[in-house]
Amino acid sequence: MADLSAIKEHMEVIGADGVHVGTVDKVQGDRIKLTKQDSAAEIAGVDAGEHSGHHHFISVGLVADVEGDKVRLSANADVAVTFEEEEDGDPV
Repeated sequence: MADLSAIKEHMEVIGADGVHVGTVDKVQGDRIKLTKQDSAAEIAGVDAGEHSGHHHFISVGLVADVEGDKVRLSANADVAVTFEEEEDGDPV
């Protein structure tokens, strides 16, 4: 398991395939809080609608490794974003 204490603010979160998923705002409990302006829906070019403009979270259970200034997930980016949660814990 990755050293979760090594995850710091502004680190890039990438999928196992190296594709950008988001940017760390902070680790909150068992989830990584992503920055608002860097939500996966907005990056993917999807009309985020009600999912826009607020924080999304990724479970630390998806973290495979912390490599320098990047957090690498165990799932490819397109799969990892399907596991994102909103601030209230609901899936995106």
